[in-house]
Amino acid sequence: MEEGKNVYYIAIETGEIMRKPTVSPWSFKIYASDEEITSLRELFDANYSVEIGNFLRAHIPYREYHKDSGNDQYDDHLRKVYQMIYELGDEEAKQHIEEMGDF
Repeated sequence: MEEGKNVYYIAIETGEIMRKPTVSPWSFKIYASDEEITSLRELFDANYSVEIGNFLRAHIPYREYHKDSGNDQYDDHLRKVYQMIYELGDEEAKQHIEEMGDF
């Protein structure tokens, strides 16, 4: 582990970033500095904001998913989250993301 970095456990589904693995279920283990965790938190927060807009949009029956910029924003943020996790993650995280493809 690089100096100045701490271990974090990430739950993509909930946007949680945890210091202890026993707090909540997690998907990925990463090693990150305070600045890197702040950037990751900002991505999760941005996606939360987009989710609210998407929820409201979901009540408009004639707007299609694949023609909605809010969904494109959400997907873009999620790709960035996975890219960060890949860069900061342990070998298991990297392998899992590689197996997912499209990142």
